[in-house]
Amino acid sequence: MKVAIAGTGYVGLVVGACLAETGNDVLCADVDAAKIASLKQNKIPIYEPGLEPMVVRNQREGRLGFTTDVAQAVERSEVIFIAVGTPPDEDGSADLQHVLDVARTIGQHMNATKLVVTKSTVPVGTAEKVRAEIARHTKTPFHVCSNPEFLKEGAAVEDFMKPDRVVVGVDSDHAAKVIEELYAPFVRTGNPLIVMDIPSAEMTKYAANAMLATRISFMNQIARLCEAVGADVTHVRRGIGSDRRIGQGFLFPGPGYGGSCFPKDVKALIRTASESEVPLDVLQAVESANDAQKHVLFEKLKRHLGPLKQKTVAVWGLAFKAETDDVRESPALVLVEALLCEGVQVQVHDPAAMKTAARHLGARVKYATHAYDALSGADALAIVTEWLEYRNPDFARIKQLLNRPLIVDGRNLYDPVKLGRLGFTYDSIGRRLGCASS
Repeated sequence: MKVAIAGTGYVGLVVGACLAETGNDVLCADVDAAKIASLKQNKIPIYEPGLEPMVVRNQREGRLGFTTDVAQAVERSEVIFIAVGTPPDEDGSADLQHVLDVARTIGQHMNATKLVVTKSTVPVGTAEKVRAEIARHTKTPFHVCSNPEFLKEGAAVEDFMKPDRVVVGVDSDHAAKVIEELYAPFVRTGNPLIVMDIPSAEMTKYAANAMLATRISFMNQIARLCEAVGADVTHVRRGIGSDRRIGQGFLFPGPGYGGSCFPKDVKALIRTASESEVPLDVLQAVESANDAQKHVLFEKLKRHLGPLKQKTVAVWGLAFKAETDDVRESPALVLVEALLCEGVQVQVHDPAAMKTAARHLGARVKYATHAYDALSGADALAIVTEWLEYRNPDFARIKQLLNRPLIVDGRNLYDPVKLGRLGFTYDSIGRRLGCASS
């Protein structure tokens, strides 16, 4: 099948590469000439495991191409995915400018009946706006489909190739048949392709992310309560997660959620509810709880170190989660900014996100090539991202490099009892303090 992908950001690039992998003829289009030039040379602008070899292989075999000519991509394709960005406006609503720009181009170059698929995360009603914009510029019949993505950064290729489910909202039997054919290779093992009306598909994406964000904020607040009453959130998590009605997923406490999806989608859903005069008090509380959680590590450091001015703090992890270089809404950046405001010298390390973080932090911090390099002369180590290389470090080396043996861990990577025996003051999330006297 001939497929066009409008947008070569995180979603568009993964979708294009994975569809090419299953034999489709895919052309990815983007107005960013520098990005397209780099992609033609197999230079991937994002860190995502498994994506680069897939792009290289499919370009080499002629199934995947890149262009700045969006019109050409539209004209030669049967199916067109809109996968451009929908950044939040100041009021929290999704900015649909780029989506509607693509819709206009599609309408202007509609040379045969085509299926237009909204893949970008968009509020309910967007598909109808896309349909109206296309119809302004063409008399040729076309179909519209909503196909929200459920890709986890760090596991996006695997998620697309082996999805839990594929959700599609369609406006016709023809659209359903085309999208079912396109996705057939990905649902052969029995995971469902769920066909529904378009507004329900659009809502499903927001509802899913809002539910996951709610679980995270709930568990983070339970963790804070555990610290206050002397409970251990690890035991609590296992206790409630064993209930089949609850399950184990998204119950790990941490420094707050970040990334490109949860913060933006929670805001957008709150905005949609407000416009419909339907209160979403739960999500407003989720958002407030998450904002507060991002300051927990700073509060812990201040409690242990006292006045922070002229202190030095090492930070391990800048990405909002492991296996990505994405620092959008990252709790690490909130921590670093708070420390800098207090006059702290900050020394940072991340296996993948140093370059992207530098766009925000500039020369205000010291960037360490290796994790241990960030520790030299530091008064504390703060762990914000759960990279595998941080999970089993050389604690004797850490203790030797730090000015004082203080670790504040936002990911609960280590055993508090073990760290106490090793002579550390170890403060994690929702667990008893580990210290040398314990």
